[in-house]
Amino acid sequence: LLVQKGTLRVGDHVAMGESYGKVRSMTTADGMRVKEAGPSVPVEITGLNGVPNAGDVFVAYDTDKEAKAFAQVFIEENKKKLLAGTKSKMNLEDVFDQMKAGDVKDLELIIKADVQGSVGALRESLEKLSNDEVNVKVIHSGVGNVNESDAILASASNAIIIAFNVTADAMARDIIEHEKVDLRKYNVIYSAIDDVELAIKGMLKPIYEEVVLGHIEVRQIFRSSSTGVIAGSYITDGIVKRDSKIRISRDGTQIYDGSVATLKRFSDDVKEVKTGYECGITLKDFQDIREGDIMESYEMKEVPRK
Repeated sequence: LLVQKGTLRVGDHVAMGESYGKVRSMTTADGMRVKEAGPSVPVEITGLNGVPNAGDVFVAYDTDKEAKAFAQVFIEENKKKLLAGTKSKMNLEDVFDQMKAGDVKDLELIIKADVQGSVGALRESLEKLSNDEVNVKVIHSGVGNVNESDAILASASNAIIIAFNVTADAMARDIIEHEKVDLRKYNVIYSAIDDVELAIKGMLKPIYEEVVLGHIEVRQIFRSSSTGVIAGSYITDGIVKRDSKIRISRDGTQIYDGSVATLKRFSDDVKEVKTGYECGITLKDFQDIREGDIMESYEMKEVPRK
């Protein structure tokens, strides 16, 4: 943050765009911890509930209630703008057929990624794929997991969501499933670019569709000389299987995407564990599991191109 007027202090309640929170710490550019900052002083803060966009104006308030109110107004106004101009549903497999039928002029995308650099790189690369028949248009982009506003916008504007190294939160998943929004997850930028390019050319090969199976909360960590770190876990919804794929989120950021190595109930190996039960999970090639981490189990199903 760069303070423009007044004084920002540790403990102040701040809001910027859709994000808000209480300033828990402030650090200057040279790494010094400070308790307040005046005009023209840039500081790094902690305490926000989400990741704001570069360029957002921040305001400090006396109470948490005022900060939340500011953010909520911004969220509602943003939704009104984003929801304008609804269209019929589209998915990436149908792009070429709709182009031939003369239905597609704009291929609208929403980009969410783990860091701003990836957002910029994806946006620039995908928009360059535009040609005489179809205009690739990024209608919204940002840092962080796919949220409710992203899903509502995608449904209303007929957009495809490109998620790079991020996942969708619970409310977004409900909307995406109910409204049949096309959500594409990637961890390699060129894979996203290739898919959109091949869709425009009508050359998409059969794809693997991700099916989310369940969600797991890590409640305790155990260490074994033979298997390494064991995550004592609780299945909050759905199911986890021994052959599940697993991604881990920590503080809203995806830190792992891999596979289950072992799945146990007490000392027994099991094939699956369902909602409401505890289990021990080890992961392939990953040991940095911590209490409070959230796991998402999923599997990939092959879906032939329509």
